[in-house]
Amino acid sequence: MFNPDDFPQPKLIAVNAIELEVFEAGQQNAGNPIVLCHGWPEHAFSWRHQMPALAAAGYHVIVPNQRGYGNSSCPGEVTDFDIDHLTGDLAALLDHYGYDDAVFVGHDWGANVVWSMGLLHPNRVKKIISLALPYQARTEKPWIEFMEEFLGPDYYFVHFNRQPGVADAVLDANTDRFLRNLLRKNVPPAPPEPGMMMINLAQSDVPLGDPLMSERELAVLVSAFERTGFTGSINWYRNLDRNWEILEEVDPVIQVPALMIYGDRDMIPKSENLADFVPNVDVVSLDCGHWIQQEKPQETTDTILNWLNKR
Repeated sequence: MFNPDDFPQPKLIAVNAIELEVFEAGQQNAGNPIVLCHGWPEHAFSWRHQMPALAAAGYHVIVPNQRGYGNSSCPGEVTDFDIDHLTGDLAALLDHYGYDDAVFVGHDWGANVVWSMGLLHPNRVKKIISLALPYQARTEKPWIEFMEEFLGPDYYFVHFNRQPGVADAVLDANTDRFLRNLLRKNVPPAPPEPGMMMINLAQSDVPLGDPLMSERELAVLVSAFERTGFTGSINWYRNLDRNWEILEEVDPVIQVPALMIYGDRDMIPKSENLADFVPNVDVVSLDCGHWIQQEKPQETTDTILNWLNKR
């Protein structure tokens, strides 16, 4: 298991009218940046296994806690977490280091932000690597309305939007239990329970599957969310319809080379039309669930480096 004491010390960097807490490795490789973007409800720490290997392979590894997470700024307005702001933070981070572009790697929500970099800041993106979340094509009707129709009012994306504050309070009151129950691997497949999944996890006494990380590793995330609460990170979900509007006039095709890494046992379905929107995409599947780079750290790192070398 990873020793959390070995994780780099962060610095606070002023970008885009906020501060981001940024962890780095391979600073001696200036000029060859790779930016790693975590998902929800996570932390830059989720890339702990990949950072040393990417630095050893010659990359300047830049890993922000994105807005609303860790010691990064958590603005008060819901609209401060829309896709313009989230991608603007990463573009400004490149400006801070003096980089024109970078390889961007994202997992889960971080993958959504990285795909959106390819839409809103295409000239800043050299290559894209996405874990778990394939490119999401813009639907005919706003995303939350679309999800509510197909997945119902208890689907957590919908619930976060239609019942603001309800889930936040439950997760805040059960931070350790929620993260302990959510961050699991080898979870046996089961039909969905009634109710809202994230609230159920926060209130369940019985975690399923196996722990994803050691107690000391889990403590890094628990202490971060005990400090911040969950509202800032959940506000990312509360901008999905606003993001839908922002992307209305944007060319939906991403031209840069991309790698899509799926977990075969992830609940997120694989895209059936990925190459229509990302014509230069390669696809790899690993035998794991959702937390790909933490469940299969060596395989993930090897997959990333092999693809970067090939491309």
